[in-house]
Amino acid sequence: MSTDNTNLEHAGEHNTMSKGRILRVLLILSVITGIEFFLALAIPASVMPQHIKNIIYVLLTLVKAYYIVAFFMHLKFEKVTLIIGILISFVFIIYFIILLLADGNYMNAHMN
Repeated sequence: MSTDNTNLEHAGEHNTMSKGRILRVLLILSVITGIEFFLALAIPASVMPQHIKNIIYVLLTLVKAYYIVAFFMHLKFEKVTLIIGILISFVFIIYFIILLLADGNYMNAHMN
């Protein structure tokens, strides 16, 4: 009986995703994707250097990843401890990727 109660409480937390909110998030994701396409196809390299475009792509992709994870994967509606645990794991994964890229760059420069 107690498991039914906790399932109902957890299901009630996810009722905040209405059709309007889903459409609003979809619109935001569509606008961000449109901006990315505009940067890639309409702005020549003489106007904006490629490394600036790459930084903008990464930032826009991180914003899109936030919206996808927060709303469509329902992470925004979870408990704070779960969110912190996932964020700490994500930070360590990104840190290790950066370390591996730096080490690979060093090995490439000094071994050839």
